[in-house]
This record gives sequence, C-alpha cells and structure tokens, in this order.
Amino acid sequence: MGFLPVTIEEMHAAGIEQPDFVYVSGDAYVDHSSFGHAIITRILEDEGFSVVMIAQPDWKDPDSIRTFGRPRLGFLVSAGNMDSMVNHYTVAKKLRGADSYSPGGKSGKRPDRATVVYTRLIREAYSDVPILIGGIEASLRRFAHYDYWSDSVRESILIESGADILMFGMGEKSVVEVANALRAGIPVQDITWVRGTAYHTRDISDIDSPEYLISYEDVKSDKRKYAKSFARQYRNTDPFTAKTLIEPYISKKTYLVCNPPSFPLTREEMDRVYELPYMRAPHPMYDSEGGIPAISEVKFSLTSCRGCFGACSFCALTFHQGRIITSRSEESLVNEAKLLAQEPDFKGYIHDVGGPTANFRAPACGKQLKSGACAHRQCMWPDLCPNMEVDHSEYLHLLRSLRNLDGIKKVFIRSGIRFDYLIADRNREFFRELVQYHVSGQLKVAPEHVSDKVLAAMGKPKNEVYLRFEKEYEDLCREAGKEQYLVPYFISSHPGCGLNEAIELALYLKRKGHRPEQVQDFYPTPSTLATCMYYTGLDPRNMQPIYVEKDPHMKAMQRALMQWFRPQNRALVREALIKAGRQDLIGKGPNCLVDAELTARPDRKSAPGINPRKNGNGRAGGRKNRDESSGRNRKR
Repeated sequence: MGFLPVTIEEMHAAGIEQPDFVYVSGDAYVDHSSFGHAIITRILEDEGFSVVMIAQPDWKDPDSIRTFGRPRLGFLVSAGNMDSMVNHYTVAKKLRGADSYSPGGKSGKRPDRATVVYTRLIREAYSDVPILIGGIEASLRRFAHYDYWSDSVRESILIESGADILMFGMGEKSVVEVANALRAGIPVQDITWVRGTAYHTRDISDIDSPEYLISYEDVKSDKRKYAKSFARQYRNTDPFTAKTLIEPYISKKTYLVCNPPSFPLTREEMDRVYELPYMRAPHPMYDSEGGIPAISEVKFSLTSCRGCFGACSFCALTFHQGRIITSRSEESLVNEAKLLAQEPDFKGYIHDVGGPTANFRAPACGKQLKSGACAHRQCMWPDLCPNMEVDHSEYLHLLRSLRNLDGIKKVFIRSGIRFDYLIADRNREFFRELVQYHVSGQLKVAPEHVSDKVLAAMGKPKNEVYLRFEKEYEDLCREAGKEQYLVPYFISSHPGCGLNEAIELALYLKRKGHRPEQVQDFYPTPSTLATCMYYTGLDPRNMQPIYVEKDPHMKAMQRALMQWFRPQNRALVREALIKAGRQDLIGKGPNCLVDAELTARPDRKSAPGINPRKNGNGRAGGRKNRDESSGRNRKR
C-alpha cells in the first residue's frame, strides 16, 4: 500500500482506468491520520472504492481540476484541516506570512473560501457530476452564518457553493453511506436520509417532524432572530436528540435540510479508523520544497479521543465533533506507539496522547450513550453536573503502558488538560503521575480569564477553581522535587470583557509573574456561541444583552494591559487605567501597572535585561499564537 495516485500515470500504474472519487484538498497531501483527507480516502479505499488526490489545485486554471478526468461517482471537496479564512488571516484581518499545511510553509497555495472556489471550478468543468463537500470549513458553515471577514451573514456554504451534499462532523460513517448509495445507482439528489449530511431541495413535504430555523433573509437582517436561530441549531447538535433542521431560503425558493448528526463511532470503529495503512508522512513530491511543516506537530503524537463535553463558548467542537466522547482502545494506541518507535527519526519521545481534551476518555455520564447529552444544560458549567462520572483510571493505565514500552523514553501530554475535571477526581493518583512523568517542564492549561463575569460568558469554571488547581499543581511539583511551571492561556476582548475585566487579568498576571510574549484576541470563527455573541450582542443561551468590544483602539488597550511590562505599551496602559478610573494603579506601588513618570520607549520585544522567554522566577512566559479557538484542538 502506497500513497494515493496524484498523477494520471500513477493512477494507471495502480490499475485504475476511471477513479470512483477524486478528492480535492486545500491542504497539501499528507497521508497521516491527523489529516482529514487521509482518513476519508483510506476509509473509502477500505470499502472498495478507488480514490485519487488533487491537492491544492491552481484555482486560476480550470484544467487543474481535470487531472484525472471525470470520476465515476463524484468529487469530494475539502478546504483542509482549517477554515481557509482562518488559515489566511489573523484576527486583525492581516494576511499571514506562512501556511504550515503547504509545501515549505509558504502561503498562497489555496484561495479564500476554498470550498466554494473548488466546487464552482468543478461545476464549470463537469456540470452534472455529484459534488460532496466536507471538512471543518463546510461543517461549521453548514447553516447561514456570521462571517467575520466580510462582516456579514452568509448563506449556507452548500447553497453558496452549489454542491449537492454537505457532510458535517467527522464524516467516516456518512461518506461511506453516501458512496454506497452512489455506487448502487441512486441519483445524488435522492440521497436525503443520511445522518451527518445536509442537502437542498424545493420540496420538504415528506420530511417527518422537522424543526424550522428562521429564514436566511430574516437572520441576515435581524440580529435577534439570528441569535434565536443559532440557539436552535446549538440545541440540535446531539445525535440522540437532534431533529432534522430546515432553513428556508425564500428568495431562492429552496430549503437547506440538515439531518441529525451521525452517531459517534464505537471504540472498535475508531480503532479501525486509526489502524488503516497510512504512510504516516507527506507525499514525497514535497521533499524538494521543504516538506509540510504541520506534520512535525503530530508525527509522534497519538490521538486518544474525540469530542468534548467541556463546550466552551469560543470553541466549535460542539458543532463539529459533538459533546459525546469516543476513545480508542489501549491495545490500538500501544500498537501505534510501537510503530512510532520504529520510525528512523523517532528519538524516544511521544509528544502527546490526547485529543480536544486529553483527560477525557469516556462520556460525561452513563446516560449519554443511551439518550445523548442534555440539550438544555452543559456538563461542566456553571458547575460540574452531579451526574458526571469523574475517572482518570483508564487514561492512567494507558499512560503507564505507553511509557513502559521498549524504546519510549518519555510520554508527554500537550493537547490540554481540563483542570476542573482533574481536581474533581478525589483520587490524586493521576495528578501525581502527570506531574512526575508527563510534563516537559511546562504544562499548558487554559483558564482563559480570571474574571468570573467573563468566564461565565466563556462557559468556563469560576476563577477559584483554577486557583485551586494552580496551588495543587505547585504543591505536587514541590513534592516531586521538580521545577515545572504552568503556562496559562488567556483570551483578550472575549464577549463580556471590558476594561475593568482586562485590568483584573493584568493584575493577576503581574502578581503571578506571568509575562506572555503573545496575546490572543478573541477570533470570531464560524458557528461558536461566542461568535454569535460577538455579532448580535446577545447571549443565545438566555437572549440577554452582553458587552462586546469591537473598537480597535479599545481592543488594543486590552492587549496592552496583558503585556503591561512592555515599554511600548505604557501609553496605552496608562490611557486604559485613566479611562477605567483606576489611577491607583499608576505609580511606583507594588500593584501598579505603569509608572507615571516613564514614557514609552521605542518598540522592542522586552525591556533591557529581561529575558522574554522567562521572568524572574524562571517561569516561562511564551505561548503559541492561537488564532483559531480550537487552535489547540484537533479538528478535521
């Protein structure tokens, strides 16, 4: 088993005269299970379908889509592992200088709104071929949605692109069911029953007991109606309880019909997905261009789980992977670790064993696999549900098994620990071993803020919960005789956050000695609760008004407060403190954020004599730039 054909010569060498499917991807071709295109194509191959790959076609050249001619069953289209707009632009809407999913990390290899562009290109070349769209961009834009980059409400990407079927979520089950229907000769317009898919139609008379969303025309013109419609969508993301949703497009005399989500994979099904014969590497055609940088983050990591019942407001996982956890068996993960140990460039370190949330290995409670996640309450907010089953024993046993394998020196956890779930476990065995064996000097955690008002908008636990975790972590590090630190992630300008809350965060950072090198502004990505708040000024959970900061200068003040120690930020910090009536924080006192007598110095990364990577306590201050809410989350 080798890579999929990427040229007509390779297709013929593989014995394929006409492929069943042509997969068009906005990412470079990497045959690794962390890349959505690899999983979907390998699943189809395993089901007996022939698949060929067009990775990053030249969207300005119609012939680039004709490489393999007309497929027998259809085209599969994905923008890639990220929304193409998030991939291209920072939160300030400036073009990024690099693309880790492209050869050599160079940008410019895919268009804006790649799913729409690719689909239209295919439609021009083959007017009647079935086109199936999927991936994170299609999944999170399946309904009418607020689009931050155009500052407008756009149509469902299915309507805008003109594709036939949209597959949302992880896609393994839905793509096989659709492919089998096409192979059986069923016209694509008649494939309307598949879970995890959406389609458009003029006739909805035979749909049983649907729930109607507000029309596109109304949500486009009325923010309150947008928030109400979004709340209905959000309540219908669970496969056990969701109804078929219908969104009318009155001016086009058509309807978007979204079927309920696919049921989560069983453990056996998930094991099968990750045990398919991946090459575990980028296609060698990229070697001369420097390879694909994104592989370095995942090559020696293990995907343990999917889904997240944390349901943070700024995260799209509820809409994409859902709240019900699916995890792989220990045997499957151990076998993959043995394969990693055989790689010639493996140094003995497994970089991560996790997923969206590393320490989630099972559903939040026993009811979820029988009747689904609760539609009108969250598992972890405002407090942990009393029905939640908190247990790290299986994860702990897995980590022990991995670190005892021959050739494994260290097993790290880097995909994120849900600290409120961790300290809710009365058994501290996992916490102790986490500190003892699985932290590489720094443990990344995501309190996101310290103001309880902002945390409530985020759907995160109260600050006192994080402070309890922080103290226990420091105590356990001392007990283990290890100099290890927490690297907390915080978001600036999230809905609900004004200057007073930003000042509260700045005071905490100063008190703890944290000096973040980079500050992440809230990024309104499609289909999150927080993006709905940002656009409408309403919290869709209760339809109450919520403060949203949109003024660029005020947002700059919030960022400056989080980096009060930088000389170039002094003027903005002083202005923010005066505006908030907190002149008590201007001066030379121990709590002061800026000295009244100093003026801003020329732009430098840090003040003279300060190591920007560590503060006086040796605590790391650096962090990666998380431009996508789920930047730390694995999303396909």
